[in-house]
Amino acid sequence: MANTTAKLHVVYGDGTLGLHGEGFQYIFSYERGGLESLKRNGKEWLYRVPKPTFWRATTDNDRGNHFSEKSAMWLGADLFSPCTHIEVAVNGQDITLPIAPENNRYSDHETAETVTLRFTYTTTTVPATTVVVSYTVDATGAIRVHTHFTGQAGLPELPALGLRFVMPTAAQQFSYRGLSGETYPDRMAGGQLGDYQVTGLPVTPYMVPQECGMHMATEHATVTRAITLNNADPDTEPFSLTFTQADQPFNFSCLPYTAEELENATHIEELPPLRRTVFTVFGAVRGVGGIDSWGADVEAKYHLPADRDYDFEFVIAGTQE
Repeated sequence: MANTTAKLHVVYGDGTLGLHGEGFQYIFSYERGGLESLKRNGKEWLYRVPKPTFWRATTDNDRGNHFSEKSAMWLGADLFSPCTHIEVAVNGQDITLPIAPENNRYSDHETAETVTLRFTYTTTTVPATTVVVSYTVDATGAIRVHTHFTGQAGLPELPALGLRFVMPTAAQQFSYRGLSGETYPDRMAGGQLGDYQVTGLPVTPYMVPQECGMHMATEHATVTRAITLNNADPDTEPFSLTFTQADQPFNFSCLPYTAEELENATHIEELPPLRRTVFTVFGAVRGVGGIDSWGADVEAKYHLPADRDYDFEFVIAGTQE
């Protein structure tokens, strides 16, 4: 049972908002447009601000039916869509963005029960649309993340829709409760529900690197690392971060590369050295097809039309049942 007497400590900075409590410290950046630092028990979990992702690396089937060419603007959106609006709510009430000099009204010992930050990203597509990522933090340190994509007529179909977390060092392993093996919307029938552990960050050794490593219908996933970028940290014990479902299971991949890094390599030996962990939670995933690699499209029910809204939610560092 959560400690109901605990308070969430709030630090109103000039360009950031800090939240901390027992065992956690988070920093949200207005300049960078998102969650800049996520520390649990003194360990940093972010190398980059999490951003919406719209791309998955091109597959042989995509090349055969020219899907990636038709939807190429989503690759640019994946790389460059800026944060264009920020909102802050304390205990469920919206407040004026507490940036300097507005933040001077607050003391150095502010507390709250919950704080929500909403970051709106405007896609670099034509026409443009928006994605709103909301983080709600409570006194236990749990972060409930909600992502809303606003559909827009005239846009090509989406390859995927998710939120990407780039972690500072490579994971030692990850474990999850969900379907066995690699699964996609049109490749789920053979998956068996259970608890699974994966050593390292395996990438399917295709001669030409492409999309891989998706796990559908997941209840929770835990990433375990053993090293940090802090040379002053004497602790070499493995440490973990858990992502859990909110109201519905989620989809995820845990790889050493972004979609763009996989896309850029024309042969497997061109992939960069393994340095980071790229953990992506997906709310929507296009099917991969496989009827043939010479032009057959993915079945219609596994397409992701961009003229409809999408929503997904999950929890970071929540209590694992």
